[in-house]
Amino acid sequence: QLQLVESGGGLVQPGGSLRLSCAASGFTLDHYATGWFRQAPGKEREGVSCIASQGTTKYADSVKGRFTISRDNAKKTVYLQMNDLKPEDTAIYYCAADQSFFRLSVLSKGDYWGQGTHVIVSS
Repeated sequence: QLQLVESGGGLVQPGGSLRLSCAASGFTLDHYATGWFRQAPGKEREGVSCIASQGTTKYADSVKGRFTISRDNAKKTVYLQMNDLKPEDTAIYYCAADQSFFRLSVLSKGDYWGQGTHVIVSS
């Protein structure tokens, strides 16, 4: 079965850090662009960050300088290091994979999506 599974979410205080992981099973990520998206309560899903198969990255303006996306193809895992978290970062975070970096990073369309992991930033 081809799937993506996120982990690493939780409750953190403002200014804290979390690292999200997204593990692929049933396929390898070598030739896929992968990305993180989030959906806050009452809001539409938005792109957070994407990384192309060759390493090109893209970030939403709201997370630039605070979040870092990376990938380990050998482990079939993509990470999102989130630092200096703010209450407005509270959301369900989803990872996705697509063979096209453009489709994923611009159109927010992916061949595969995970089930999501909750991130709550609150004091």
